[in-house]
Amino acid sequence: MAGYDTSMGRPPLGVKTTVVRLPDGLAERIDDLIGPNRRAQFIREIVEREVERLESEREAKSGKPPST
Repeated sequence: MAGYDTSMGRPPLGVKTTVVRLPDGLAERIDDLIGPNRRAQFIREIVEREVERLESEREAKSGKPPST
C-alpha cells in the first residue's frame, strides 16, 4: 500500500495464532492454578515441552542422535 510505513506498530512476536477448544471448565481450572492472564503462556510452554518429549522419543526409536 502506497505511503504505508511497515516499521510502525508492534513488532512481530514470532508466533502463529491457533484456536484451541478446551473442554468446559478446563480454562477456569488452568486460571485457578496459574493465575489470570497467564493461560496462553502456560499452554505454549506445555505444548513445547510435549513436542520436545515426543521428538526425543521418535529419535530414540529411530536410533538417531538427539538434535541440539
